[in-house]
Amino acid sequence: MWTACIGLAIVPHMQLLSGKDTAEHIAGIIHPKYQVHGFSVHLTVKTIHAIDPTGKLDFGGGEYAPAGRIPLEAHQLRPEDNYRWWELDKEAYFVECNECLNLAADQIALIEPEDRLLRAGAWHSPIFVRGQVNPIELLLTVGVPQLRVKENARIARVRLFSIGDIVKASKSPRKGSSAKTAGAKGK
Repeated sequence: MWTACIGLAIVPHMQLLSGKDTAEHIAGIIHPKYQVHGFSVHLTVKTIHAIDPTGKLDFGGGEYAPAGRIPLEAHQLRPEDNYRWWELDKEAYFVECNECLNLAADQIALIEPEDRLLRAGAWHSPIFVRGQVNPIELLLTVGVPQLRVKENARIARVRLFSIGDIVKASKSPRKGSSAKTAGAKGK
């Protein structure tokens, strides 16, 4: 059971914003009528890339190399289709969204998988982001033998929180410390 930790001011000061307020911090929304909801905004698929299999990660970052991206072409399933589809195998992919975020210093956004994505057999990890996120990229994992994804499909939801009191609290000195003590410790 989750209980708020009042002493640390972690939960009580996070304010979930409405979908309408959240949309004011998102550029590139394709169709607000279908993307903006009570307390969230959908993110949609712009492009999908296969992953070049070799990325490198080390302690200091000197040998770090991101995994490469191989663009995947979408195609029409039927000649009358206005939009194209990607056919994805049971692998991981980078997805770039049409939308981008521009958050204030006292805001944090949670990007979580869309329910229908999960029920279709795929997912991406929920992530918290701050600041400007352009482009929004998600690491999509397909768990079924094949998944078809249509251009502009709704793949994720953004929930935006105001954390103003937490930001202010983290900048104030801790109880029991003073400027003199803090300066003495640094010497």
